[in-house]
Amino acid sequence: MTETFDYVIVGAGSAGCVLAMRLSEAGHSVCVLEAGPKDSSPYIHIPAGYIKNLFNPKLIWDFKSEPNAATGNRALSLTQGRVLGGSGSINGMVYNRGQHADFDGWAARGNPGWCYQDVLPYFKKAETRIGEGDDHYRGRTGPLPVTDPVQSSPLCDIFVKAVKSLGYPHVRDHNAEAQDGVGPWQFTIDSRGHTMRRMSAAQAYLRPAIKTGRVDVRPDSPATRVLLENRRALGVRYRAGGTSGTGSPEREVRARREVIVSAGALNTPRLLQISGIGSADHLRSIGVSVEVNLPGVGANLCDHYNLRVAAKVRNISTINERGRGLPLAWEIAKYFTGRPSILSMGPVPMRFFFRSAPSLPTPDLQVSFTPGSYREGLPGLLDHYPGMTLGGHKQRPESRGYVKALSTNIDIAPLIQPNYLAAQSDQDAMVAVVKMARAVLQARPFAPYYVDEIFPGNDIRTDQEILDFARERGGTVYHHNGTARMGPDRDPYAVVDARLRVRGVEGLRVADASVMPAPISGATNASVIMIGEKAADLILKDAAQPLRRGTEHPSNENGTTGAWEMTTLSHAL
Repeated sequence: MTETFDYVIVGAGSAGCVLAMRLSEAGHSVCVLEAGPKDSSPYIHIPAGYIKNLFNPKLIWDFKSEPNAATGNRALSLTQGRVLGGSGSINGMVYNRGQHADFDGWAARGNPGWCYQDVLPYFKKAETRIGEGDDHYRGRTGPLPVTDPVQSSPLCDIFVKAVKSLGYPHVRDHNAEAQDGVGPWQFTIDSRGHTMRRMSAAQAYLRPAIKTGRVDVRPDSPATRVLLENRRALGVRYRAGGTSGTGSPEREVRARREVIVSAGALNTPRLLQISGIGSADHLRSIGVSVEVNLPGVGANLCDHYNLRVAAKVRNISTINERGRGLPLAWEIAKYFTGRPSILSMGPVPMRFFFRSAPSLPTPDLQVSFTPGSYREGLPGLLDHYPGMTLGGHKQRPESRGYVKALSTNIDIAPLIQPNYLAAQSDQDAMVAVVKMARAVLQARPFAPYYVDEIFPGNDIRTDQEILDFARERGGTVYHHNGTARMGPDRDPYAVVDARLRVRGVEGLRVADASVMPAPISGATNASVIMIGEKAADLILKDAAQPLRRGTEHPSNENGTTGAWEMTTLSHAL
């Protein structure tokens, strides 16, 4: 017997969890399909456990990029969360909304309702800011706690002094009026209990939603197809019992009102493609019948390409010494007795936003600081000597790539080509980041502690040498976005409209980082939670409206346009 709910959500990541809570609060029944397991691993809930989470094959989609000459012909790991809470259960917990101009830019591209003043209420609605903050910008009663970092080393204070000595201001709250300058990151860590704990959207939103009795969460249930009939989404086919095809039956769940895809910027386009929504030529090449020709599905992939600079230090404590042997045992004891500990910290306590040219209206580059360093090629393993690391990237990269399903079998990973460093401006940014990181490390406040640069090393000096090094040794910070971008009718590569409705399909929306029409100036998680909040509001408002006629959208396999109707079933059912 086919089960039916008001809404079916694909993906229990940050946006999916938000939607489950908000829709169930309004009295609707919701089924949430999650490809991964429950978030029961203890490492998920200990902040420093991200070191284990990011490389745990049970909790991630370990996708690989296609090799590219621009990045040393390497296949880079493009990890995404595959667990309740999604990437918010495995990431570094950084809470960074981005710049006001990012969202004003979204609106200027033809997306009404998405300028900064429009989205600010949803950021505030989501948040309980613990600590200082201007309440014009910050929320105090939302599900998601946001805290300042545990001060893990005096090196953090020295980093701030070093940046200030170069003429940049101290900005304590980069999520308020402006990003410019140096200060602490903020984190989705709950400091209100006996011990500090990661607060993913699964904990903040999904747990309360389940308690309403109107949400059915199905872990280990990857979606295999959105069910379409006459260009309307009826439900979702999924594999019950896990991601392996062996012995896992496929089942269907139906949606009275809408299907919402929140599977992440790499999985969402793949699911749409294998469901018959995408570029007609690509769909035919993998044996998929074309339901809706939308060439933008999987296009516009954007990500932040990062490069680190690491140095050996002396005369001061770093997490390198505190993260092994007896000192680590002491840190563990401190954590479980409610005292400040390196187990309570995120990966990058401090940050610095700056402009590559004074004429730019907003900062275009960022550098993060960690009072520790890691062995290259051995993720999560600290160097044996005391060290510190600065990692940086361009905030709004111009390079764009794509995601293409290779098969209707979800056990076969999609082809992913981010095209990192394809744009000259992105190449220039790598050089500027390394030069700034070196300037900070060589500033007077670091003089008593700085020993030598270990990575890239003193033999990498010229701009070309730095760029070559960036190609060979840089990597992602897992901020994939843009693969089902939001845009107006005039944008031939827009996949969803400003209400996040998939063009040419009734009853189907996308709500995750895929819909970002352009990258934001920072980590994506905070903005994805905002997207979930706004999407829930849009869905509930549309559900209260009678039948309405939309505008023209691409709807057939020849790419022509025709009038189509967005049907809401709140009155019809």
